[in-house]
Amino acid sequence: MSILTIILLAIGLAMDCFAVSVCKGLTSPHGYVPRYTKPMLMALLFGVFHAGMPLIGYFTGNFFASFFERFAPWIALALLGFIGGKMIYDSLHDDDDKIHLADFSFWGLLSLAFATSMDTLATGVIFIPHPKVLWLAVCVIATTCFVFSMAGFILGHIAGARLRLNVNILGGVILVLIGVKIFIEGLCS
Repeated sequence: MSILTIILLAIGLAMDCFAVSVCKGLTSPHGYVPRYTKPMLMALLFGVFHAGMPLIGYFTGNFFASFFERFAPWIALALLGFIGGKMIYDSLHDDDDKIHLADFSFWGLLSLAFATSMDTLATGVIFIPHPKVLWLAVCVIATTCFVFSMAGFILGHIAGARLRLNVNILGGVILVLIGVKIFIEGLCS
């Protein structure tokens, strides 16, 4: 397996994290995160989970990965649907004078990291015939996911500040749609 293949795989796996991070950036009010510590925690969790899932898939082999592969679409749909639905509900039922802060709680970020990394579990199986590149691939996947997550947050944060409107509904809809996308891809594969 070539380094180019690993990089392309890493970029593909980081796309869901990028989209979720854009949503987080959109829903955080401008001036909210001057030091970017919470978005960095989010990006770090996304990177760690995207590194850990292929390792689990690799070390547990075909049986465990195929078992989880069957349930991953349902888990991702449930988690992202719940989080996105809660964002939409909170946006419609909050007081107008209340500041809409993006949920950067540890458990909220942990559930997003888990939900977006479910599809990477099965990718560990593709490294079984290529054990020499496993650790390189894990490092590239984690780094790419971290970078794409930070870039997505910054892009969403800048766009959200320029839009100057309540984008919690948009962010919630996007999270639900990402969950549906993962669900449909999982059922079709």
